[in-house]
Amino acid sequence: MGSISDDRYLRDIVVSFMLAGRDTVASALTAFFLLLSDHPEAAAAIRDEVSRVNAGDDDDDDRAACFGSRLKDMHYVHAALYESMRLFPPVQFDSKFAAGDDTLPDGTAVTKGTRVTYHAYAMGRMESVWGPDCAEFRPERWLRGGRFVPVSPYRYPVFQAGVRVCVGKDLALMEMKAVIVAVVRSFDVETVGRSSRRPKFAPGLTATFAGGLPVRVRRRARAVSGHSPPPKSNTPTTEE
Repeated sequence: MGSISDDRYLRDIVVSFMLAGRDTVASALTAFFLLLSDHPEAAAAIRDEVSRVNAGDDDDDDRAACFGSRLKDMHYVHAALYESMRLFPPVQFDSKFAAGDDTLPDGTAVTKGTRVTYHAYAMGRMESVWGPDCAEFRPERWLRGGRFVPVSPYRYPVFQAGVRVCVGKDLALMEMKAVIVAVVRSFDVETVGRSSRRPKFAPGLTATFAGGLPVRVRRRARAVSGHSPPPKSNTPTTEE
């Protein structure tokens, strides 16, 4: 950064880093824990997978569970995260400008300079794309024989596609999966004070919930099975 003399260029780099590398991850994790609060069976499945992948290790070694190649073996965690972003993509819509005259796959003519917008949030809820259960949170739709199987990025454009695919995709996925594993194996996260199961979005480039996401966090008791009842606590915490 010290070698950059163009202040506007430096500003644009910093803004891009903040929007693409911080706000989107925060948005995706907020939506993930919202859905997880409504689907405790998914949290139980994540804990089972973490215990299985880390079988034989010291339960107190959180670093071993959250980092390294072991994250790649947590296919259900990956599927649950993808399913969450299908329903609540961090960037709900995006636009591109045609560099030249072109034709879309359906035959629509696009002239040079035309702005073309796609809506990842709407696409993730289209029955014609995802089937009659498109509105349901179902991580199993991404699994085949217990292994995560991706679909075409043009069907799931959360990270964009082609030459414009997100360069930070793998880093963002690793970061989010590490947070999910660390939190879910040690805490129960329950949303509180919700007037509706459908959150209200705040305006902006990155999808955020208006008013944040108030939650109650309870530390889970350590146990070999990983499913001991959590100790009672009434301490509210806010996750945004």
